[in-house]
Amino acid sequence: MRQRTFESNHQQQWENLERWLDSIEKRKPVKGEEVKGQDVAQFPQMYRQVCQQLALARDRRYTPHLIERLNRLALRGHQHLYQTKSRLTAKIISFIIADFPRQVREESRLVGLSSLLFFGSLLVMFVGVQIHPDLVYSLMDTEQVQSLEAMYNPHAEHLGRNRDADSDFYMFGFYIRHNISIDFQTFAGGMLFGLGTLFFLIFNGLYIGCVAGHLTHVGYITPFYSFVAGHSAPELMALVLAGAAGLKLGLALVAPGRLSRLHALQNAASRSIGLIYGVVGMSLLAAFIEAFWSSNTAIDPVIKYSVGISLWLLVIGYFTLVGRNRAT
Repeated sequence: MRQRTFESNHQQQWENLERWLDSIEKRKPVKGEEVKGQDVAQFPQMYRQVCQQLALARDRRYTPHLIERLNRLALRGHQHLYQTKSRLTAKIISFIIADFPRQVREESRLVGLSSLLFFGSLLVMFVGVQIHPDLVYSLMDTEQVQSLEAMYNPHAEHLGRNRDADSDFYMFGFYIRHNISIDFQTFAGGMLFGLGTLFFLIFNGLYIGCVAGHLTHVGYITPFYSFVAGHSAPELMALVLAGAAGLKLGLALVAPGRLSRLHALQNAASRSIGLIYGVVGMSLLAAFIEAFWSSNTAIDPVIKYSVGISLWLLVIGYFTLVGRNRAT
């Protein structure tokens, strides 16, 4: 291909990339040359293409002027691409070590209320099942109870076997979907003036208390508690924080103050998004632990209990202490 044809075919693409890079480097669009939204979305592809075109131009021995132009575009694109990745990494680290725990402390009242609703209902049901064992059938039918007992029966053969690696990865995906769906339901329920969030917090507390209470009553203590010990801290705290974020939405709708309910809801949602990012991260961590650690029957239960207690202490310490010395 002749150089003139090569330049004609790609000239518009190069101009788009130059314009986009100019706008980014100057932090504002070049006057009279607004950057199209599609240019931003297509930047990685545009960058890869200009690298390929630079290689072709060198291989075909096109003029030094063209090669220099393409080389300059490739260098600028490379710099922006990896600076963006670096900034994103820094933001994620800052969120983990400062912003997330600080926001949890800022919403301590809602987090406390969410904890009371969830753990309070869990404890009430747990104690209730110990006193009246048939209370388990208020939330579960006979078939569900039998299935639960078969799953955690200490004499069941499956408890002495480890799953295949493929099965672990499958369950990892299942736990991710399951955990995040519950968290999202709890958060989104706040849009029903908080009633949905109240329902999911109390229902999940009652259900977990029912399961734990029944398995404790029938004596399946070691199989059940050794399984849930490891992932309980991130999973349950994620649900509590999703509840706090949902309650914040509900409070904005119930008591919007001088704002319209729509504006109050928008403000509450923007302030809650940090909590939801953290909830997703904690749910992913819980799913990973549940799939690859909790289900491993080769690990001694005492070790699992120790790890579970340590994770609870770490979670409490994280939200209590981390990020206090960083400037806001």
